[in-house]
Formats: sequence, C-alpha cells, structure tokens
Amino acid sequence: MTELRNAQADAGRFRLRVLAVALLVLLCFSLIAARLYVLQVVRHEGLAEQAESNRTAVVPIVPNRGLILDRNGVVLATNYSAYTLEITPSRSLDLEVTIDQLAEIVDIQPRDRRRFKRLMDESRNFESLPIRTRLSDEEVARFAAQRWRFPGVEIKARLFRTYPFGEVASHAIGYIGRINQREKERIEDAGDTANYRGTDYIGKLGVEQSFESTLHGHTGVELLETSAGGHAVRRLESHPATPGNTVMLSLDIRLQKMVEDLFGDRRGALVALDPRNGEVLALVSKPTFDPNLFVEGIDQDNWQALNESINKPLLNRALRGTYPPGSTYKPFMALAALELGKRGAAVVVSDPGYFNYGGRTFRSHEGGLGGVDMHRAIQYSSNTYFYSLAVEMGVDAIHDFMAPLGFGQITGIDLGGEVRGVLPSTEWKRNAYKRPEAKRWYSGETVSLGIGQGYNNFTMLQLAVAEATLANGGTRHRPHLIKAVKDQVSGAVTEVQQPPGEPLGYKSRNVDVIRRALQAVNESGTGRRVFAGAPYTSAGKTGTAQAVGWAQNTRYNAKLLAEHQRDHSLFTAFAPVDEPRIAVAIIVENAGFGSAAAAPIVRRVFDYWLLGQYPSEEDVAATAKGQAGAPLGTPRRVEDIPLPAVVLP
Repeated sequence: MTELRNAQADAGRFRLRVLAVALLVLLCFSLIAARLYVLQVVRHEGLAEQAESNRTAVVPIVPNRGLILDRNGVVLATNYSAYTLEITPSRSLDLEVTIDQLAEIVDIQPRDRRRFKRLMDESRNFESLPIRTRLSDEEVARFAAQRWRFPGVEIKARLFRTYPFGEVASHAIGYIGRINQREKERIEDAGDTANYRGTDYIGKLGVEQSFESTLHGHTGVELLETSAGGHAVRRLESHPATPGNTVMLSLDIRLQKMVEDLFGDRRGALVALDPRNGEVLALVSKPTFDPNLFVEGIDQDNWQALNESINKPLLNRALRGTYPPGSTYKPFMALAALELGKRGAAVVVSDPGYFNYGGRTFRSHEGGLGGVDMHRAIQYSSNTYFYSLAVEMGVDAIHDFMAPLGFGQITGIDLGGEVRGVLPSTEWKRNAYKRPEAKRWYSGETVSLGIGQGYNNFTMLQLAVAEATLANGGTRHRPHLIKAVKDQVSGAVTEVQQPPGEPLGYKSRNVDVIRRALQAVNESGTGRRVFAGAPYTSAGKTGTAQAVGWAQNTRYNAKLLAEHQRDHSLFTAFAPVDEPRIAVAIIVENAGFGSAAAAPIVRRVFDYWLLGQYPSEEDVAATAKGQAGAPLGTPRRVEDIPLPAVVLP
C-alpha cells in the first residue's frame, strides 16, 4: 500500500515537471514568435533600410567652386584638378613608418611633413589628410602598384584653387583653406552640414569668404551598390552637384596691379571709388602676400615670415588700418562750418604761423600765411585757420557732422573685417577710459582735431567714402565690390542691386565752395607740381599725419627718426571736378609730405581711369621710389598692357 502511494506521488511530481517544462517551452516559443513579429512586422521598414544600406553607399559629389572675375572679365580665381596622396591617421598603424615608406615611392619633402603635422593638430576627426599634392602620373602609378602595403593611404583627385595674379589684390580676393573645427561648428549651427559633405576647403578671407555661399555651390550625391568588402559594384542613382556661381567684381585688376607697382616696397593703402554708385575700382593694401600659399596649407616657414614681419603683410590696411587723416580732414571741417553756420567762407582769419590756446602754442606754416579766408586756408593748408575753427565748433558738433560722412563708422562694404576707427566725442572718451580724470574732455584736445590729428583715426575706406560723398554733392553710397553674379548652369548674369544713395542734405553753394578750393590745390596749391599738364580738372588735398606723438615745441626732423616713426603721406582727390567719375584716398606710410609720395600715385590713377593711359616703365620706377611729380616719359595705352595667362600648376 505504501509503495503504491509512493508511486502515485512520483507520477504526480513527474507530471508537474512535464507541465512546467511544457509551459517553459511554450513561453520560449511565444517569445520567439513575438520577436519575429516585431522584427518582420513592426520594424520591417527600418530594418529593410538598414539592410539596404549594408549593400549601398551614399557618396557626396563636391561641386566646382565658382570663378572670381574683375569688371572686365579677367579671371582672378579659378580651379584645377590634381592628384593628392592622403593618409587617414586613424587607419594607419604607425604614421612615421608609413610616411618614411611612402617617401621611398614618391617625393616627400620636410615641408610636406611639417604641413601634415600641422593639419593633424587642427583636425579632430578621422578625415584623410594630404601628405603630398600635385602628384605626377608616374608617382600615381608607382603608388598604385604598391597600394596594398599602405592601409589608410589612398590617392584622391582633388580640385585646387589657383590665383593667376599671385600677390595682386590678395587682400581683396582672399583665399581658401582647409575647414577647421570652428568653421565646422559654424556650418553645423547654420544647418548646412549636408552641403559641405566631402568638402575640405572654405573661403577664409576677402571675396572668397564674404561670398562663400555664392561660390561654393550645392553638393550632389551618388548612390552606389557595394560588395561585402565595401567596394563599389555599380551606380544605382546619381544627383549631380550644382557648381558655384561666378562672382563678377567692380575691381579693375590692371588698375590694381598698376597701383601696387607704384607703391614699390613702401607700405600703405589706396581705395578708389566711383562716386556715382559706390563701386570699388581699386582696393590696395601694401605689402601683399601670395594667396596660393594657403590653398594646400601654408608651411611653417612662410607662415612665420608673414605673421612675424614688421611690415604686417597680412593686415588689410584699406579696411583695418586706422590713421589720423591729417590735412585731408580740413575740407570736411570747412564744409561743417558752412553747413552749421559756424563760419562763413569770406571770413578772414590771421595766420601768423601758430595758434595760442590754453597756454600752449600749436604750430602752423613757418612765418605764417597772413590773412586767409576759407578758400586760401584749404588751398595752402593753413593749420591756424582750422585750429581756431575746431575750438569754435567743439568736439561734439564735429562728431555729429562727420559721422554721417562715414568717419569712425562701419561703411557696410560687402567685404568682411573692416574696423570702425575712432571719431572722438565727449561720450566716446567717457566710455573709452577707466580713470575718472581720463574720462574728462579737455578743451585743448579739440584744437588738433581741426587738422585731422588728436584722437582721429580712420581707415582709407572711410576717407574714400567721405571724398566720394563730397565729390557727388553730398549723396553717400555704400561701397561695394560685387557687381554681378553669373549662374554657372543657366549662364544668366544678374546685376547685384545696391541700396540707393543717401542724400545728406548739403547746400550746393557750400559744396561748391569746397570744390573750388580743392581744385585750386591741384592747380596752384600743394598739388600743382604733380597735376601739371593734366588735360582734365581735378580736386585734391594733400595731408601729412604723425605716426608717433611728439612733445610740445619739439621740431620734426625725419632724418633723425627711424623709418617707422616718420610722418605718413596722404592724399584725397576726385576728378573731373564738375562731373566726378573717380574718387581716391591714399596713404603711404612714413613717406613724409602728401605731395611728394601719395599725390603722384593718384595722378597716375586718374590718367589711367580718365585717359586710358598706363605710366611708362621709367615713370613706374621713379614713382615707386617717391622721385616723381608729373608723369615721366611716354605713357602706354592701358589696352596694350599684357595680363598673365591663366597657367594652371
């Protein structure tokens, strides 16, 4: 009986175990069935896309960058195709060994290694970096035969930017360079990441940077079928890239090159504008640099030479260099006096050669000019006349009149990087200084403002805008470099619309007083020697500005000073007087009197623009050394001056 009960108990436990196992098996099958349902029904579309991506690859097609042309269609920036040897550092087992072994196959110079190291320091991702560019066909073939030895190394066909004129107009045109981390973040913030897939370069300066969106174009894509090993088998789909558009500038590259040659080895800046519409005809900053050095990544030696030079060749002096305007400021002071009713044109002021104010003596012409009215004060550049005028007007009245002319303001030019400079006022000084005693404006500080000294510091672009505004009778136009955009697909050329000019409301009789005085400067004043024999009328004003401050009663002697301490030479002018077509502002740093160094360059600019004349080789050489007045020799025709052919590296 006992055995029977035990057997029944064992049988019951067995059935329970079988049932438990059956339930477990059923649960497992249920889980599998549920998982299959999720994978095949719920997640079908997503997994199908993943499976498809395992056998396809989306490859970006980088667009051709747009061209940059001058106003006459001359090519200033273009592209060429070349092979590069590139290494992906994350896929290379030992970079140094890899590079040493590559050097046995292709020519790799120390500068190539230095550039590669610098690019590695700047790169934070796993992109490929060039160790050599512009490979010959023979070098490509040699590497291709031994490619299997170098994991993470490949040959790529790249488009490279080239600037046929080299250093000419480099600050205006700018350059492109490899995209750095900050620029990548900016692209991401702008939501433009997709359009820069596969793109390694971006505009860094000048037109290349300011018109990046126009020049870059739109990236295309190719959908490729790949093998299990990741190799392309066939093209499934293709959406071609849209090339960047061509940017057409108002700049005249022949004029630009001529001015740069006329500067010679001297430093300075020149801006030439069309006063009728604000077009920039020349934007010169000397010394210049070769933008081609930056395209593939500038090497350390060249970068150090450019960055540490006392002459600061990377500084765009036209937009970022600020200087006292010197006597070129006087015509605007005179216009302010007339417009504000502070002093009439016929009022005569005694000029004994000095001006006493607040216990100080401010010097003017040696021996004085005697009695001068406004016309003679401008024509012969009387300091005494404008010292007293500044005191009568006061700093804030001067500020409020000069600001609309563009002094100490951002002009709005379509080129990045311009600075504001300083147009002083009592409010400006309160904000500029920390010490209470330094915040106060002293009446003696107003005196030197009248002759463009003191706290006044402006760019040549601002001075050129003011000169153009004066030339056209008081309408201020926004300066601009871009003239038109050509669509590379349709070929359509679209003029870039600019805002209308802003009339400043000057009385025509007041403007005429200043114009005639400035005309007298070039006919019988400080500019007469330079403009002798010119077949057109012109108006100008010479200027000399201090590069460093001097103690009271100290007499200036250039021979006793280091070159960088000598006075600057300035000149502003427009022509023809009654129907101006060009207005210019120029500074030649540390070159002395405006009539000696700056004015001769402007005379040649006017001859070029109004007469179609290019100076003789003899005249270019003499002007570049500051040894010319009126043009020397027989001028050449502008159209006879050859331009460099676009020779791709």
